Amino acid sequence: MAQIPFDELQQRLERILLAAGLHGEDAALCARVHAESTRDGVVSHGVGRIPRFVDYLARGWVDPQATLTPVTSLDTLEVLDGGQGIGVRHALTATERAMALASQHGMGLVAVRNTTHWMRGGTYGWHAAEQGYAAIMWTNTESCMPAWGARSQSIGNNPLVMAMPSKDGPLVLDMAMSQFSYGKLTTLSEAGERLPVDGGFDDQGRLSRDPGMIAATRRLLPTGYWKGSGLAILLDAMAALLSQGNASHQIDRIQRGSGTGCSQVFMVFDPRHLGGQEACEALCAGITGHLADSEPDEAGKPVRWPGQSTLKRRRQDPDEPVQVPDDTWQAVLALPV
Repeated sequence: MAQIPFDELQQRLERILLAAGLHGEDAALCARVHAESTRDGVVSHGVGRIPRFVDYLARGWVDPQATLTPVTSLDTLEVLDGGQGIGVRHALTATERAMALASQHGMGLVAVRNTTHWMRGGTYGWHAAEQGYAAIMWTNTESCMPAWGARSQSIGNNPLVMAMPSKDGPLVLDMAMSQFSYGKLTTLSEAGERLPVDGGFDDQGRLSRDPGMIAATRRLLPTGYWKGSGLAILLDAMAALLSQGNASHQIDRIQRGSGTGCSQVFMVFDPRHLGGQEACEALCAGITGHLADSEPDEAGKPVRWPGQSTLKRRRQDPDEPVQVPDDTWQAVLALPV
């Protein structure tokens, strides 16, 4: 495992992205987001996505010049077209706009169509929560997982993000509709680790904990079996409806790489209009306190809640080096700067 100082990691990524054709501000922004995701322990969607992002830029599958353009404005709801631009930049811009609408109306919803991979979805939930907003966000994707009862890929893993603000530590959920994302499968496979629970099917149609085998068959297991499959389908439909954009089956026909041509929704709420910030703080404190007091099922392993592990990492010594798998780091070092 490579041990990389955070500043060195961020600066290296920025140079790579500048060489790949991003303008200065965009390169700095994406480098920061990818480095922070890696520091937070999400290597698969942090530094692990850089080689693919650079490849998509070279192929013209991501347009670094594209900006968000208005489609529809309905007071608290706005629709924007991404023009296949930089997913990270578009997602942060949409989050900021949704926060502005929420400050004015109590709730703001910004839907973006024709955008590209937002990388780590939790980035935008944390961004909203750290500024005092609650959020529900999701994206659809190309078909990359079998619907319940199917063998072939027919639904997206359609990640869902939810966040509640708290000064003592936000509650932030970032989950795919598959039991494990492809990025997580790759990370564990490269580390020679098995999944802690069944994550998909092998080439004989048997449930498996082998991440490499599941990635090869592409038969991911939906989270909650048929429930996760159903939720993925409805998240896809709602994203396409709200953004006036593509659903997964339409993305399949036009997409040029994972996450391109997708539809995303950024729904943000301002607690100041909903009982006040103090009430929100008390709510989060009550929930986490109640969870902390519950009896764990395994001694020495307390009950966890969404966002807890990320916050713990962020509160570590800022000089603590970032851990990156050796193969992933070598792939990054091989990119032009």
